[in-house]
Amino acid sequence: MRREVKYGLIGGSVALVAGVVGGFTLFGGSDESPQEVRSADGKGGGASEVPTGPVSAKEVQTTSQEFLTAWQSGDAAKAAGLTDDPEKCKTALEALGKQARFSKVALKPGAPTGGKVPYTVAAQIDYKGTKAAYSYRTSATVQRDKTTGKPQIAWQPAMLHPGLAKGDQLRTGEAEAPPIKAVDRNGAALTPEAHPALAGVLDSLRDKYGDKTDGKPGVELFIHRAKSAKPADQLPDKTLKVLSKGTPGTLKTTLDAKLQTAAERAVKGKKSASAAAVKPSTGEILALANSPEKGFNLATQGSLAPGSTMKIVTAAMLMDKGLTSPGKAHPCPKYVTVGGWKFQNLNKSEIKNGTFAQSFAASCNNAFISQAKHLRDDDLTKEARDVFGIGLNWQTGIPTFDGAVPVQSDAQMAASLIGQGGVRMNPLNVASLSATVRAGSFHQPYIVAPSLDNRTLAKAARTMKPSTLSGLKSLMKLTATSGTAAEAMAGVSGDIGAKTGSAEVDNQKKPNAWFSAYRDDVAAAAVVPASGHGGSNAGPVVRAILTAG
Repeated sequence: MRREVKYGLIGGSVALVAGVVGGFTLFGGSDESPQEVRSADGKGGGASEVPTGPVSAKEVQTTSQEFLTAWQSGDAAKAAGLTDDPEKCKTALEALGKQARFSKVALKPGAPTGGKVPYTVAAQIDYKGTKAAYSYRTSATVQRDKTTGKPQIAWQPAMLHPGLAKGDQLRTGEAEAPPIKAVDRNGAALTPEAHPALAGVLDSLRDKYGDKTDGKPGVELFIHRAKSAKPADQLPDKTLKVLSKGTPGTLKTTLDAKLQTAAERAVKGKKSASAAAVKPSTGEILALANSPEKGFNLATQGSLAPGSTMKIVTAAMLMDKGLTSPGKAHPCPKYVTVGGWKFQNLNKSEIKNGTFAQSFAASCNNAFISQAKHLRDDDLTKEARDVFGIGLNWQTGIPTFDGAVPVQSDAQMAASLIGQGGVRMNPLNVASLSATVRAGSFHQPYIVAPSLDNRTLAKAARTMKPSTLSGLKSLMKLTATSGTAAEAMAGVSGDIGAKTGSAEVDNQKKPNAWFSAYRDDVAAAAVVPASGHGGSNAGPVVRAILTAG
């Protein structure tokens, strides 16, 4: 029954400073490579010769020494003048004294590698009489100015601290939010030590809800993040040094510590994997896990093609429009041509005289792509948004990407029917697809109660027709018991349904493996990038979560 279709096209693709503390010794070096020179007209020679080529060891030594000396001595203007963006550098250096409250700065360089010069920054933080020592390592790069040929420092915020990105600021003062004591739905503590995968989520929750608890802020050195243009990309502020501890305030979440632990164990050890679980009857988020544990939160902020898990939406649309039903004859041909592009199933497989239920359970792509001729360009977009809530503005309580099913035409629209083309989702979105089927209607996922900040949850415009809902549940149950999801769901009891997915990615040997399923009032989804078949690779992750509940 493994007819998970290879998404491919025949014949193409769709595609600061105050005070000086002693001196410091800079590295030695020699001018190892004489530089080429060119004249202003590019012909060489003449009075206006401009050096070209890589910077020499001597130029790296001299330029970095002048920069670090000026910075340490408190001459922000001189230090900034040695960079390719004097105005931004000067402002940032001055802010280290005014906002970060750095004083007595000492800089110690290490051995350079090419034009990159590492160094240690040691400073004293002084905030209203509260003092603390702080040190860290970072680096700067010496490069050649293309116009003048002179060596200069390439300005980057990370020169001042490795955690700084464009628009970020180092600040010392009373924290913008008190620390939180996050607890799960049953009152069990959720800490980054016990649940490393939640570290970023807990930071985001503190940022947004710390001041809504009974906690009191302490004094900290922290990175104040620049505001992102997209809420889904927003990073929380990051504490670097605690000068005086605040009093944590208790924040209750919808998470389930038992399911959270199961999800973390299920993805642990995988090079890349992500999972999410929700409660279908309410939309409450029960678990979020990623591997690696630190870094980008793929579970809620990822944007990947969901592959054949999208057929949950496509099947609902086709049945809502009266184009098919589980028992209706619905063959899956080897080839289908749409918009001049010829699609083929994996291994040129086919289901000649099958029903729609058989094609869904076997995840045979061309059974879906063949229906493109009966659809308007925006039909899938409307079904995903108006029934499943994909692309609405979810107010979960943390930064999320809420899915995208853009209006497309011809071959791209056909590809979207099987979760390729421009369709993008993450495990939270895909878990919500199964949750919508199990509950019978869309319940927007959330991680803290909306009553905490009086936010309005997203609502879908309509529900599936009763016949569509019952048909879709039967399709997902068949897939879980005798289709592509049967191996992963074997022996799982209760009201179950599942869908596998394998999403192909350009220049990637193996597809991204997807799996989405529900068991009673728990729905979950997982993605294991570049691993292969969804049932074999992502299926065990979802099974572990469902059986833990």
